[in-house]
Amino acid sequence: MAAVADLAGVTIRRGTATLVDDITWTVDEADRWVVIGPNGAGKTTLLQVLAAQLHPTTGVAEILGELLGMVDVFELRPRIGVTSAVLAERVPRSESVHDVVVSASYAVLGRWREEYDALDHERADELLAQLRVDHLAERTFGTLSEGERKRVQIARALMTDPELLLLDEPAAGLDLTGRESLVRTLSELTSSPTAPATVMVTHHVEEIPAGITHALLLKHGRVVAAGPLAETLTEQAMSETFEIDLVLRHERGRWSATAR
Repeated sequence: MAAVADLAGVTIRRGTATLVDDITWTVDEADRWVVIGPNGAGKTTLLQVLAAQLHPTTGVAEILGELLGMVDVFELRPRIGVTSAVLAERVPRSESVHDVVVSASYAVLGRWREEYDALDHERADELLAQLRVDHLAERTFGTLSEGERKRVQIARALMTDPELLLLDEPAAGLDLTGRESLVRTLSELTSSPTAPATVMVTHHVEEIPAGITHALLLKHGRVVAAGPLAETLTEQAMSETFEIDLVLRHERGRWSATAR
């Protein structure tokens, strides 16, 4: 099975701080990973490497068969779908929801004078329907609720039929209803055999969709455990990751964690 991401000894330093420390990790095309850990663990930094937005200080990162540092990242990035709070802040608040999605074809935020063909518009409409926000197509992005914005971002990330989908805390800021609705949608997405390889970052096991197959636990920039979800997401590993004695439960396809 082909690897969509292959990291060997990847370390990221900023000044005297080490954000990611000696990570070796492979994501195969059929994998659906969750990266979980506390604040400051290096999760978002690791996702930026996968998104070809950050180069390793040391080590080697191969993304979609291309070595970072030896490839034009502007040609590589359109093959990767990304959702993040940083990206959402760059979306013009006056942009229509349909245009937020369709403009991913040109990898731009904010339509200008680009021309899109009928297939682009059909693809955007299909994705908005898949994410259950097609009724919002003519609304402006700035008028949406946080949950609606999350769904529109995911539709945009899927617009170019990416080979790798990266979700940076997709449920952050949502209330209970919004979280559960989004997790249900992500479960459908990650369970589909036609979905791209996926890496999702979160702090909370409650946000893990049912289709996730693997977990990587991160603390202080280093890997605590990595592998198939059922073998990796254990009370011992989670307690070590969050430095608190945890009780971990798995019921009806969903996870929860509480202090013992």
